[in-house]
Amino acid sequence: MEYKPELKPQSIELDDGLLAVVQKRSKRPVWLGVVLGSIGLLVGIIGLMMTLYTQALQPVDSKDYTERTVEIISGSTPSDIGKTLKESGVIRSELAFYIYTRLHKVQDGLQAGVYQLRPSDSMRMIVEALTRGVQADEFEVTFLPGATLEESKRVLLRVGFHEDEIDAAFVAQYDHPLFAGRPTTADIEGYLFGETHRFIKGTSLAAVLTRFFDDFYEVVKREDLVAGYEKQGLTLYEGITLSSVVQRESGGGDEAQIAQVFLLRLQRGIQLGSDVTYQYAADKLGVPRDVNLDNPYNTRRYTGLPPGPIATPGVTALKAVSHPAKGDYLYFLSGDDDVTYFAHTETEHEENIRKHCQKKCQII
Repeated sequence: MEYKPELKPQSIELDDGLLAVVQKRSKRPVWLGVVLGSIGLLVGIIGLMMTLYTQALQPVDSKDYTERTVEIISGSTPSDIGKTLKESGVIRSELAFYIYTRLHKVQDGLQAGVYQLRPSDSMRMIVEALTRGVQADEFEVTFLPGATLEESKRVLLRVGFHEDEIDAAFVAQYDHPLFAGRPTTADIEGYLFGETHRFIKGTSLAAVLTRFFDDFYEVVKREDLVAGYEKQGLTLYEGITLSSVVQRESGGGDEAQIAQVFLLRLQRGIQLGSDVTYQYAADKLGVPRDVNLDNPYNTRRYTGLPPGPIATPGVTALKAVSHPAKGDYLYFLSGDDDVTYFAHTETEHEENIRKHCQKKCQII
């Protein structure tokens, strides 16, 4: 708001003895300008500090996966540890490390030991390793629900497996009940269950992957997914495939209703019309995302399920396809407010677009 100096009435005596009242402008307080200027300077300094802090949390070199042996001596303070990490070339800033551990209240949980850390590790990854005590003779692998094989490949590269070894493992055949009905030509997209495990150094990649296959199959048995998918007219492989689409389409909490939409479309011979399927195909081929992409994964052009999973489904998505919500919706969209809106008819769907999806629905 523009500052307007206050006008104060003041009387003066004229030559003829009459009094006149005039308005005199009071001066703007000097202290106010100083305060406003100081506040502006302080805001600017805080913004700059936050930017520098955020940058300091990033990996030293996101492309350098070289393992560096770092020893944290027993009795080291957080400041000592930060100095050791900086000198080892795995963090950008000792101060940022100190602040990060304080903000996350883990400064007293940092464990001594010998670690294998990399310049490609972020501050979060390094602090997690130090608080979990993942020693140099161990390594940890974390796969996430909704991740693709390409994203999981980067996880395995970070822990030291070679690219050629990973590529071969992804297309290998595995004698595991989880793969019932899986085409022999398919890779293992969708099968690296979202979980975290530690392994002893030297564990083979096949053994690592099998541990996650076991996790996945435990869910299949516990939730009786084979029987659940059969009720929906799907094999285990088809159920996992549809669950992967539900996983990528869901904003969380809407999986069962989304599954209902897709299953009803399959029953009626209507294209799934899922954007995430053609986007997956385009990304895998390294071509621009195009809704008209001529590829079997493009469920806007081809009727039925895509040829295989497009990501790893989580437990909720897997259960959603096995036990979909009740209803007869044929359409859904994620609105600009991140709420999922369902519709029975195309007219209702277009109305939902008009009311709730002016930004997101322009992105294909």
